[in-house]
Amino acid sequence: MANTLLIEVASDVICPWCYIGKRRLEKALAILDGEIAMRVAWLPFQLNPGMPKEGMRRSEYRRAKFGSLERSQSLDARVAAEARGEGLDFALERIERTPNTFRAHQLIELAQDRGVGEAAVEALFRAYFVEGRDTGDEDVLAAIAMACGVPRAELEARWADAPAAQQLAATEEWLRELGIGGVPTFIFDRKSGVSGAQPPETLAAAIRDASAAVPTP
Repeated sequence: MANTLLIEVASDVICPWCYIGKRRLEKALAILDGEIAMRVAWLPFQLNPGMPKEGMRRSEYRRAKFGSLERSQSLDARVAAEARGEGLDFALERIERTPNTFRAHQLIELAQDRGVGEAAVEALFRAYFVEGRDTGDEDVLAAIAMACGVPRAELEARWADAPAAQQLAATEEWLRELGIGGVPTFIFDRKSGVSGAQPPETLAAAIRDASAAVPTP
């Protein structure tokens, strides 16, 4: 019996290319159609690790990052067009705040512990990019958690768990030490990887190559 290939996705929930990359990964898995046993897990990678806990107005953040709102709007239009090609209806004009995403990553970690990580990741992406919700707000995050079957009390306990937070931060630091500077990055059994929201065919080929390198038990 073949080993299960671990696919880990370094991602941030406010990264539009990560949502696009998620859709392309799903298409890659459909191409493979069960020929490879695999498991997908999500790893934390904050695009803005120094973001204040309360976040900031998106217009201010984008102006500071890209020099002008016009440049920001041009980039938004480009990524929205790319998203439409994957069946995603981005509504970037609805987004008022750029959040600190650490608490969202804590939610993903907890959801994965409970076996509902995929649902939580999808809900977080949708909440931000399609619904324009502030995914740094604790009430918004709690509502997403509960919709995925994670009780609010468990989420609040995870937020208050200092050792767990330190471990999550250590995981992110490990990714940076590997040389990862952008997301999404797809890591196969912690031995090889692919960076960027690659086409489904490219991802499928990379998964096949990684699976072929896994020793048969």
